[in-house]
Amino acid sequence: MILDSLSNSKRVECLHPRFAKAFEYLKTTDFSKLEDGRHEIDGDEIFVTIASYIGKEKKNAVIETHQKYIDIQAILVGVEKIGWKPESELRDISIPYDDPRDIIFYIDRPTTYCKIYPGQFAIYFPEDGHAPGIGHGCIRKVVVKVLI
Repeated sequence: MILDSLSNSKRVECLHPRFAKAFEYLKTTDFSKLEDGRHEIDGDEIFVTIASYIGKEKKNAVIETHQKYIDIQAILVGVEKIGWKPESELRDISIPYDDPRDIIFYIDRPTTYCKIYPGQFAIYFPEDGHAPGIGHGCIRKVVVKVLI
């Protein structure tokens, strides 16, 4: 997991050949003009999902992992807390891998939490179990899905 400011994205763009394009999109797109849902950047190699929701309590957040995609998550409105636990320590699967959705859900609880504010991003690699959606009030965020 990586947490940083969007203004520092150049530091991590070298970690994956598709990151530069993903961060350029994050920094130049006016998300107020886009509806919630999926938006293509580069077919199935890079796309975004935008979602608006009411934040939930820690106890209701569920850990997930992905096998095909890296998540770059950026908050547009509100503040989101996301739980984290390394995949190597996740033991109890609640919903097995769903290939079309590229997601596994776990019963395990996060060991660490971090808050993400507008102007920041968090990157979750396949080895990063993450429990998103924790917060108060309305949260709107964009998740850039980058094919491994």
